[in-house]
Amino acid sequence: MHSDEFYMHRALDQAHLAMAAGEVPVGAVVVSGEGEIIGEGFNAPVGRHDPTAHAEVQALRDAGRRTGNYRLTGCTLYVTLEPCLMCTGAIIHARIRRVVYAAPEPRTGMAESRANLFAQPWHNHDVQVVSGVLAAPARRLIKAFFAARRQSS
Repeated sequence: MHSDEFYMHRALDQAHLAMAAGEVPVGAVVVSGEGEIIGEGFNAPVGRHDPTAHAEVQALRDAGRRTGNYRLTGCTLYVTLEPCLMCTGAIIHARIRRVVYAAPEPRTGMAESRANLFAQPWHNHDVQVVSGVLAAPARRLIKAFFAARRQSS
């Protein structure tokens, strides 16, 4: 089994793809209980004309296609930015066992920044949350993206 840092580097690779496409640089990967990457995705709402095309949703969709099942029990989702409300709901619905994220999202983060939706008692399973894995490079990438956008406007 690889470390959380190994898989977060794969999520950062996806975030770089988002940035290259002109999207907010957030990336995600879904890893099976056996340690295999079964889903990948990066932010693409602008390019796909789809408000739900966040990195987490893209990775969950990819994992669902590859496994033939929307239930991803026993899997871990790695994402470079704290999940929003929509993504948190999708993660819970997919029955992800563990979420590991890099940087907090103080305005919309639903794992700890604005609320902790994963800890609510009404869910049908528990989601473990780990934060801060490779937070510095994830934060640098987001800051660089928005700095470049401010310069071009």
